[in-house]
Amino acid sequence: MKMRDTKGFTLIELLIVVAIIGIIAAIAVPGLLRARMAGNEASAIGSLRAVNSAQLTYSTTCAQGYAKSLDELARPPLSGGQAFISPDLNANSIVKSGYTLDYLGGADVSPAPVPLSCTATPTIPVVGYAMVGNALSQNSSGTRHFATSEAQTIYQDTATAVAAVPYVPPGTAAPLK
Repeated sequence: MKMRDTKGFTLIELLIVVAIIGIIAAIAVPGLLRARMAGNEASAIGSLRAVNSAQLTYSTTCAQGYAKSLDELARPPLSGGQAFISPDLNANSIVKSGYTLDYLGGADVSPAPVPLSCTATPTIPVVGYAMVGNALSQNSSGTRHFATSEAQTIYQDTATAVAAVPYVPPGTAAPLK
């Protein structure tokens, strides 16, 4: 009898390799999910910071108050130049990177300043504003909830979703450091 050439892998060897790959994947997936949540949270914080910065610029260059809507901040000034915020933040309720971002302008400035604003839309500026960001799916798209207002401080809350607009920080909220 002649022995055959035994080249290749046996079924047992292939099963061991597949099991090792499965174990490595099971270890790696939770880290990947945590990294995705951290990215979503960073995006929400970045959006709140962008709105704070845009509102400050708008208030100092265009009006004696803040923009009534994010749509107004997304328009360039009449004198030319770029808009105050990027076009992806041009609505008062936005779903972005696993977070729902909601904006609310405060009461109108009284008496109304002239000119009303420096954008193409003649709107009366407002005294204050608030913006909140809540995770679409708790512990999946994010674990923290965020809020900011004209005070320019961004708060985070891990206990409860931020529902109050205008935002008043509850006892469980802490300033973001």
